[in-house]
Amino acid sequence: MSTSEFVRPAGFLGTLNGKYHNRALTVFMVIVIGHWAEHIVQAVQIYALGWKTADARGVLGMPFPWLISQEWLHYGYALVMLVFLWVLRHGFAGRSRQWWNLALGIQFWHHIEHLLLFVQAQSGWYLAGQKVPTSLIQLLVPRVELHLFYNTIVTVPMIVAMILHRRASAAEHELTGCTCGLPKQPALSAS
Repeated sequence: MSTSEFVRPAGFLGTLNGKYHNRALTVFMVIVIGHWAEHIVQAVQIYALGWKTADARGVLGMPFPWLISQEWLHYGYALVMLVFLWVLRHGFAGRSRQWWNLALGIQFWHHIEHLLLFVQAQSGWYLAGQKVPTSLIQLLVPRVELHLFYNTIVTVPMIVAMILHRRASAAEHELTGCTCGLPKQPALSAS
């Protein structure tokens, strides 16, 4: 990516993608990986433990079953994730930015699927005569498997982007203003 293709944001976005990029990415990735783990646990409950799909609610869904059935919550998470993928992308350059953008593009589609589910839940109109809110790809793939797949194909490119970002060249760090992965500067001692 040449400097003519990269615009470093100013103000809050510039600070978030520079000085605080490492912290923001860490918090965001903990949330994303935790959400992905919930989908993995749900699949384990179904396929390894033999639970019925209705009983397999992940870790948080066990004490809080309403978390599973609220389309507004799923849509809200998909939208927030999309926003943070967009906002935090300004701290990436080069190959890490390409991988981050891939995750962003996939999440955009995942967000559209959740928007469709949310609209159906609010309106009572269900796609293709189904009895429950149904996304487009869900017409072909069951919901549990589909959302585990979506979360996997969004999270894996994010992890690749993070690894590449932490190993970025000094020129890429200079371009973005981000300090992720840079060696810590020794503190000046007062003599």
